[in-house]
Amino acid sequence: MQQVGQYVGGERDYIKLYGDTGPLVYPAAHVYIYRALYAITDQGQDIKLAQYIFIGLYLATLLLVMQCYRAAKVPPYIFPLLILSKRLHSVFLLRLFNDCFAVFFLFLAIYCYQRRLWSVGSFVYSIGLGVKMSLLLALPAIGVVLWQAIGRNRALRQAMFIGQVQILLAFPFLLKNPWGYLSRAFEFSRQFLFKWTVNWRFMGEERFLSKEFSYALLAGHISLVAVFISTRWVRLPFVDILEQLVSPPPVAEQAKLARKTNPNFILTAILTSVLIGCQFARSLHYQFYAYVAWTTPFLLWRSGMHPIAIYAIWAAQEWAWNVYPSTDTSSIQVIICIKLAVLNIWMGTVKPEDAPAAEKGKSKQAE
Repeated sequence: MQQVGQYVGGERDYIKLYGDTGPLVYPAAHVYIYRALYAITDQGQDIKLAQYIFIGLYLATLLLVMQCYRAAKVPPYIFPLLILSKRLHSVFLLRLFNDCFAVFFLFLAIYCYQRRLWSVGSFVYSIGLGVKMSLLLALPAIGVVLWQAIGRNRALRQAMFIGQVQILLAFPFLLKNPWGYLSRAFEFSRQFLFKWTVNWRFMGEERFLSKEFSYALLAGHISLVAVFISTRWVRLPFVDILEQLVSPPPVAEQAKLARKTNPNFILTAILTSVLIGCQFARSLHYQFYAYVAWTTPFLLWRSGMHPIAIYAIWAAQEWAWNVYPSTDTSSIQVIICIKLAVLNIWMGTVKPEDAPAAEKGKSKQAE
């Protein structure tokens, strides 16, 4: 609210937007959303009203998540895992984090993509990216989805559209100090504090802060995304992928790729991309559970894992994220649960025709 107060007072230089919590380090859509909350809640004084607003946001996001799950034909026994998280309720209702808005726009974009509303989905995704750059984690999968669903040329236009929305949102700040805006809103070199980390506590502060550790995480992230693109999302060697990007496939082949981008594939690819990013994140803070909590239930199910195992991993993950401050044990458990979800979704989608165990059971009964 202090930062927004300076914005209301006419300041447009991002470098000068500062408060007791530090500098403003989120993109422009974040400013506009919290500017609205600033006005509605009497400059942030009416906390109760803000909490009611975030309750509405939580329920709206939950509805979107459930609709995305339903479009992917997720069975009913998975849905209780979407509503039972104590930590997720804390992130929305008590902490009022901007991640709540970011995850809302992420699932709204997925919802639109599942219904083949490509431009609407890209617009919504760009708004979410304008709230917090964490949504960049989904970008590789979104690129693959768009490329396979609508072809190279239209996908490139969608990419340009996403960029144009970002420029439009940031325009007042870019006019004043473009480099100041970009360096703060999308600060990739940000140094995170060890005391807030949820995932790497067991590494120790010295190793956590080292550049070598940062570069290793970045290399691991890029490598694993590349593996999923080549072996699961596109299923072509990178040489062939680059060749198709230069020379798009014939119409019949493109139509076949478009049919592959069904709601299940779209949700699987995008949520996998997000969780890979969380696995290699330099530091996960408690608000990042907004992305993890609604991602792992689907991926564990999609991998074909037994329901008892799904619930066990969910419970272990929920416990780890509710330990405050994080400990060596809880941080190890956070990493293990994420790695299990990523590993199992890779193993469980070996073949394009592989279906989750629940769907296989239904098919056998029908036969």
